[in-house]
Amino acid sequence: MLERLFQLKAHNTTVRTEVLAGLTTFLTMAYILFVNPSILAETGMDHGAVFVATCLAAAIGSAIMGLLANYPIALAPGMGLNAFFTYTVVLTMGYSWQTALGAVFLSGAIFFLLSIFKIREWIINSIPLALRSGIAAGIGLFLAIIALKNAGIVIDHPATLVGLGDLSQGGPLLACLGFFIIAALAYRKVTGAVMIGILAVTGLSIALGLSRLDAVVSMPPALAPTLMQLDIMGALDIGLLSVIFAFLFVDLFDTSGTLIGVAQRAKLLDQDGKMPKLGRALLADSSATMAGAALGTSTTTSYIESAAGISAGGRTGLTACVVALLFLLSLFFAPLAGAVPAYATAPALLFVAVLMMSSLAQIDWDDLTVAAPVAVAALAMPLTFSIANGIAFGFITWTLVKVLAGRWRDLNPALVILSALFVIKLGFFA
Repeated sequence: MLERLFQLKAHNTTVRTEVLAGLTTFLTMAYILFVNPSILAETGMDHGAVFVATCLAAAIGSAIMGLLANYPIALAPGMGLNAFFTYTVVLTMGYSWQTALGAVFLSGAIFFLLSIFKIREWIINSIPLALRSGIAAGIGLFLAIIALKNAGIVIDHPATLVGLGDLSQGGPLLACLGFFIIAALAYRKVTGAVMIGILAVTGLSIALGLSRLDAVVSMPPALAPTLMQLDIMGALDIGLLSVIFAFLFVDLFDTSGTLIGVAQRAKLLDQDGKMPKLGRALLADSSATMAGAALGTSTTTSYIESAAGISAGGRTGLTACVVALLFLLSLFFAPLAGAVPAYATAPALLFVAVLMMSSLAQIDWDDLTVAAPVAVAALAMPLTFSIANGIAFGFITWTLVKVLAGRWRDLNPALVILSALFVIKLGFFA
């Protein structure tokens, strides 16, 4: 049955190799089980229900990817978009988490339609690679400031907006230690470095009496507080159009980049350098986003950490299905997730930020018509506390600088139209 489903011999792999690859991928991305509930709970969502939704969304997405596309790529709620969901859409813009879930569902539905009608290629080719890199770096900076805030390392200051927190307290010190551990272990290529760092800080916190652990294993918490609570009609508010676009835009480019990058590493590209069954993979991703929103979590997307499983030999969808099974087993570890303090997940956020900011290395800094829009997009996200604003400022700056510099031939209709829409959005519907 496994041979028929996953074509193991054709991919020169075995069941044992695929299982080990799945375990490796899971260990590298399991940190989301602790981080996602911690972030979304700040909106007022039930922590236990979000934990269950995270497990189920990851399991459903990974299983669909494995069975439909036969790719060794795992999915789970995405970093960056969960922070955007909480800190921008709910806490800053003032929408309810139910409405925010509706926006996530709509972005997934649009992604689904784009995948079916093959409009995805036109959109991706319309956006310059440099601008995409700047947006990825901006999301990294956005995560970084959230991480430093959650750790108590950066605090608000009435005169300077931000200031240094009290580093004599246990939380900030443990957060710093956690980041050092994660970075060092990742450099040494230790599998599960991020999760090890989170658990190490949590263990020290419990030992020092700063937090408590009542149990490790239990029956899964109730999903009812978030199940089917999304407000789709509320998400159709015109003020949320840019939010839906931001969810869609980031998921679209993040997923496409992850899929192609991981497939290239696994040598799954065809002779023309294209990814067979890319449409199926995108359908799996968009379906997982819609399912996740219905369950009660932010955008579900493909994980670049899948590359770890591929390095361990994973070549087929069996790897992704093993990850799905492990996420289902994680349902019984909710007490452990609930015992993880914010300053234990902050190092994970900061480490992911470091990885995302590396995309700035691809920028041609000698070309100011490229460098200026990229810098604006990257800086606007943390400083306005919004991914959507960063994308908007990036598009507008790119278009206007190119026109004024006499480089209007570098533009395409999609860029101009989107820039004009962003000007209208910021000017009249901010």
